[in-house]
Amino acid sequence: MDTLLLEIGAEEIPAGYIRPALDALAQNLIKRLDGARIGHGQALTCGTPRRLTVTVDQVAPKQETITEDLMGPPEKIAFDAHGKPSVAAVKFAEKAGVAVKRLKVVQTDKGRYLSARKTNRGQATVKLLKSILPEVILATPFPKSMRWADLSIQFARPIQSIVALYGTRLVSFTLGGRIKSGRQALGHMFMSPGKVTIPSPQAYVQTMASVNVVVNIAERRQMTAAAVMAAAADMGGRVLPDEELLDIVTNLVETPIATAGRFDDIFLEVPKEVLITAMREHQKYFAVIDAANRLMPGFIAVNNTRTRNMDLVATGHERVLRARLSDARYFYTADIKVPIEVWVEKLKGVLFQAKLGSMYDKVVRVKSIAGWLADAVNPAEKEKVTRAAYLCKADLVSQVVGEFAKLQGIMGRIYAQAAGEEPDVASAIEEHYRPTHSGGQLPETETGALLSIAEKIDSICGCFAVGLIPTGAADPYALRRQGIGILQIMRSRNINVSLAELVEKGVSLFTDKRTEPAAQIAEAVLTFLKNRLARLLADEGRSKDIITAVTSVSSDRIPDVERRVGALEKLKGEPGFDPLAAAFKRVENILKKATETRADAVDPTLFTHASEGDLHAACQRVTAQVARLMGRGDLDSALEAIATLRDPVDTFFDMVMVMADEDAIRRNRLALLASISAVFGQIADFSQIST
Repeated sequence: MDTLLLEIGAEEIPAGYIRPALDALAQNLIKRLDGARIGHGQALTCGTPRRLTVTVDQVAPKQETITEDLMGPPEKIAFDAHGKPSVAAVKFAEKAGVAVKRLKVVQTDKGRYLSARKTNRGQATVKLLKSILPEVILATPFPKSMRWADLSIQFARPIQSIVALYGTRLVSFTLGGRIKSGRQALGHMFMSPGKVTIPSPQAYVQTMASVNVVVNIAERRQMTAAAVMAAAADMGGRVLPDEELLDIVTNLVETPIATAGRFDDIFLEVPKEVLITAMREHQKYFAVIDAANRLMPGFIAVNNTRTRNMDLVATGHERVLRARLSDARYFYTADIKVPIEVWVEKLKGVLFQAKLGSMYDKVVRVKSIAGWLADAVNPAEKEKVTRAAYLCKADLVSQVVGEFAKLQGIMGRIYAQAAGEEPDVASAIEEHYRPTHSGGQLPETETGALLSIAEKIDSICGCFAVGLIPTGAADPYALRRQGIGILQIMRSRNINVSLAELVEKGVSLFTDKRTEPAAQIAEAVLTFLKNRLARLLADEGRSKDIITAVTSVSSDRIPDVERRVGALEKLKGEPGFDPLAAAFKRVENILKKATETRADAVDPTLFTHASEGDLHAACQRVTAQVARLMGRGDLDSALEAIATLRDPVDTFFDMVMVMADEDAIRRNRLALLASISAVFGQIADFSQIST
C-alpha cells in the first residue's frame, strides 16, 4: 500500500474556484479508483492559487481480481448430435475468453446450459493511473474554463506542471499531447522561482514549505489570521471580524505576509459601511477598529511575498486605497445633497423585470401590500411601514450603490437617517432585504418585518403571475429563499395573518399582467409556500408524517402550524397515541367508503344503543373544550381533550354496526362519525400519521 499524490500546477486560479475544484477533484478520483477496483484509504486535499493537490493514502498496488460465472447457450444448442461444440459454443467461449474445452454444463431451473468461469486478474495500479489521472484532471469543473496555446484541453487557467507519484514511483502520462507529468512542482513565484523535486507524497508538504509555499489551506488560513491580527495590534487596534474575507485572502496567496497601512482622517466623514466595503470589495483589505468598535483610519493588506522594504509596499497600498476612498467620498457627498424622494421618481426608469414593469411599479405594489399587512397585524405601524415601503428602493439610483451594489438597503437606511426619517422607517429600509441567505439574520423591527414580507410576497406573486415559476434546476429570482424568508419572519414574530389572504392581496395587484386566472395563480403560490414550510420544518427535525398531517388540514396561519406540529409530536410520544390514531383512522375509513350521503345533523332520537348517546355527548363536550382551548392557544390541552374520545369511539364500534340496515339509522351514525372527524380535523389529519 502506497500514497498517491496528484498536483496540478497552473497560473493563478481565482480564489472562489479553489475549494469547489478540490472537492470535485477528490470525489472524481475516489470514484474512478472504486470503479477500477483499486482499494484505497482517505482522500485529502490542499491547494493554493497556483496548485490543486489531492493525496489518497493506502492505495492498493493492483486491482482486485474478480471471478464470475457466465451463462451461455443451452446444451442442446451448444453441441451437435456427435457431441462436438457448435458455432454457438465456440462464440460463447471466445466471448468469455476461455478455451472451448474449459466450458462446463450446469443444471439450472430452465435446464442444462453452458457455463464459463471468467477470471479478471487485477492490473498494476500504476498502469491504470496513467489513464485515470488525465481523465480526472480534465473532468474538474469550474464556473469558467479556458483554452490556451494550441492545446485542445480546457482548465480554469493554463496548466504549467503536473506531479503524479504513487509512492516513490512516477505515474507517467501526457495531458493535451504536450504537458507531461513528472516529479517537479513549481516553487513560490517570487521568493522561490523555479521548480523543486518531490521525492514522495509524504514529503510533499515539507518540500513545498522549503520553497515558501504553504499548501495546507487550514494552516495558511490560520497563518493569515495571525498575521492580520498582529499587524492590527501594532496599529493599536484590532481587525474587524470578517470570516468570508479571510477565506478569500487565504486563497489569494501562497505565503501570507500582512502589511498595515493608513488613510487620511478626512475619509472618516464617510459612513463606515462605505469605507469598509471600498476596502473589502475592491482591495481585499481588512478594516481596523479601536476598543470602542469605532473604525480607525487604517487597514491591513495581505501580500503574497516579502520584500526588502515592506514600508514601500504599504505606501503603494495606501496610494491605491486613497483613490478608491476619494471616489467613495465624492459619491456620498453628492448623494447626500439629493432629496430621497427625487430618487423614488427616478425608479420609474429602472427595470425590475421585463414582464413586471419598473422598480417604481414594484414600490407602489409593495406599499399597498405593506399597508394591508399593517392593518391586519398592527394598524399603529401602518404609517411607518408604508413610508418605508415608498423609500425602500430609492438608494438603487444613488451613486454609492451604483459603485458598491452590496450596500443597497444599507445606504437606504443611512440616507433616510440623514433625511430625518423615523428610526424604524430607516431601519426597515435595510431590514426588508433580510434574510439574505439561509439562516441569515431576520428583521429586528416590526416595521422591517412587515415590509420584508410585503416585498417578498410581491416578487413571488409577480413571478408566478407571468409564468416565471421555479423549476427543480433553476430559481433565477430566488423565490424559494424569499418564500422561506416570509415563513421564518412570520414564525419569529408570531405574525398570525392568513397566508391565503396575503397571497390573494399580492396576486390582485397583477390584474393587467397575469397569464392565468387569479385563483389559479394564488393556489399555485400557496402550494409553493406550503411546500417550503414542510421542507423548513423537516430540516429542523420534525416528523414528516406529523408535518403532512397538520399541513393537509391547514397551513394558512404559520405560527399555528408550528404549534400544532409541536403539540402533535408531543402527543405521539404518549403510550395511548397509537390506539387513538387507530380509532380515528377507522372513523375516516368508514366515512370514505360510505357511498351514500349522511344526515345533515345528528338526531339523538334515532339512537338505538347507549354507546351512541355517550359518544354524541362526549363529542359535544370535547368540541366545546377544543374551541375554548384553541382560542387561547393551548394546543396541548386541546389534544388531551381530543384523546378522551378514544374510549367512547371504541365502545361505539364494539356495540353497534355503523352500516345498519335501516337507512335513517345508518345515515345518522355516519353523521355522528363525521362530527368526531371534525373534532380531530381541527388539529390534523390523523390518518396521515404513521403508527
